[in-house]
Amino acid sequence: MQNLDHMLYLGAFLFAVGIAVIVVKRNAIMVLLGLELLLNASNVNLVVFNRIHAGRIDGQMFSLFVIIVAVCEAAVGLAIVLRVYQYYKTSVPDEVSELKD
Repeated sequence: MQNLDHMLYLGAFLFAVGIAVIVVKRNAIMVLLGLELLLNASNVNLVVFNRIHAGRIDGQMFSLFVIIVAVCEAAVGLAIVLRVYQYYKTSVPDEVSELKD
């Protein structure tokens, strides 16, 4: 049970670091990396809660679903960032102030 507590602390730490990266960094790629940290923290917590309630695989299935969503989010987010960089010549979200057709 002691190791599971440490893993929950690790998940909380990863979540806090992900929030800090999203708030502090101004680069769109770093914001996407912070979002990935948030998703990985939720995966750690899901697997730990699955270990606490042994005999069920609900946490592992949700974790697998979160991984699939993270892969899709990374692909779509990177495509959007590359298109915005190609059009505006910047990857800082604050500098993109207008949307055109």
